[in-house]
Amino acid sequence: MGDVLPFAKRKPAANKQAGTLCREGHHKWKVDKAKQFDVKQGKLVTVYRCERCGKLKTTAH
Repeated sequence: MGDVLPFAKRKPAANKQAGTLCREGHHKWKVDKAKQFDVKQGKLVTVYRCERCGKLKTTAH
């Protein structure tokens, strides 16, 4: 017989907030300062990352 592993339950508040808001397009964008320059286009880009779901959005300047 194998060992039984206990799984931690996710908190319902965190699960609902990220799932429903981001699914409806209401992301919580924050600037991700790790990558700011696009080598191929030679432009300064701003990378945004959603705090809840982790989706990326980029804008070129």
